[in-house]
Amino acid sequence: MGFTEAVKSCYRDNYVGFNGRAPRSEYWFLVLANFLMGTTVGAVCALIGGKSALVLGMGLLFLAIFLPSLAAMVRRLHDTNSSGWWALLSFIPYLGGPIMLIWCCIPGTQGDNRFGPDPLQGDVAEAFS
Repeated sequence: MGFTEAVKSCYRDNYVGFNGRAPRSEYWFLVLANFLMGTTVGAVCALIGGKSALVLGMGLLFLAIFLPSLAAMVRRLHDTNSSGWWALLSFIPYLGGPIMLIWCCIPGTQGDNRFGPDPLQGDVAEAFS
C-alpha cells in the first residue's frame, strides 16, 4: 500500500472505522501524513498569527486527526490479532507510548484472523504472479 492509498483509506474510507485490519504500511503512512500536516499547519500558523494562531491551528488539527489516528491504531492492533482496547495503553504516561510503538511495528497475522481477512493477501499474490 502506497502513501496516497493509505491516507485515502484512513481519511476517506475508514475515517472512524474501528473494524477490520490495517497493515503496517497503512498505519505508518498515516503517521507520516499526520506529522507532515502538523509541521505545515504549525509553520503557517506561527508565521501568520503568532502564538495564539499556532495554538488554535494545532488544536483544530488535533481534533481533525484524533479519531482517524485512533481508528487506524485499533485496526493495526487487529492486524496483530489483538483487541483494539489495548490502544488505551497509549494514554499511560512514559510507559504506554513505547509499548504501543513496539506493538505497531510487529508484523500482522498472516492469513485470516478473528478480525477479518489478511489485508496484504492480494498484494503478496499480485507481487509474485
